[in-house]
Amino acid sequence: MHKRTVFLLQDTKELNEELKNLFVKDGFYEVVGAETNGEAGLNAILSTKPDYVITELVLPGYDGLYVIDKIKENCLDTKVIVLSALCREEIISKCIVKGAKYFMAKPYNFNLLKSRMEDVKEESVQKEKASSISKKTGLSLDEEISKIFINVGIPPHIKGYSFLREGVKMAVEEPDIINNITKKLYPMIGEKYQTTASKVERAIRHAIEVAWNRGRIENINNILGVRAYVGAEKPTNGEFIALVADKMLLERV
Repeated sequence: MHKRTVFLLQDTKELNEELKNLFVKDGFYEVVGAETNGEAGLNAILSTKPDYVITELVLPGYDGLYVIDKIKENCLDTKVIVLSALCREEIISKCIVKGAKYFMAKPYNFNLLKSRMEDVKEESVQKEKASSISKKTGLSLDEEISKIFINVGIPPHIKGYSFLREGVKMAVEEPDIINNITKKLYPMIGEKYQTTASKVERAIRHAIEVAWNRGRIENINNILGVRAYVGAEKPTNGEFIALVADKMLLERV
């Protein structure tokens, strides 16, 4: 059995040792290193390339956010889970935007931590499936989404078009993000386009309204494969993103 590798980057040796013992006892993971200093930890992570890093935010040397940035910059396929006592909402949002896969507040529950690690693994599998679209259609994911948007009447020159396309791509790669659209999806799009989450939400809503005002509801229902909307009835932002993302996923099954 191939064990998934874990690197521990917590602020005390005691917590690192406690987590290591729990992972060893569990039997499904191999702890490949542990550090309490962010700089030493990052160097070891870049060397060992673990499947998971479980990091605190407040560390000597480099802090946890810097470590997340560098893991991303070095294109490691390492899933970062933040385990921290620093759990203000804006901090949590920043961690997710930078690339952390999950945030867990201390004190932690080990069984819940393992469960979230499994969730992260499943999200990674879904992302790999998403990348296969070009093999089946000859088009990139961007091109497939753009084709749908044009057919349903969303013009490419409005801001909501790009935001909506980015939201669909995120939902294809990470389907569970639809359940966290306000605190995760909108802020991540805003970060990419250097705008606010509220402006992202409004622009996406406007793009959907434009499509409905053009009266292409029958075309929309045909393209999405459902007869979900009639007359002036419009989907929410989350519903529309989920419908398009589901179509993308179903087409490559």
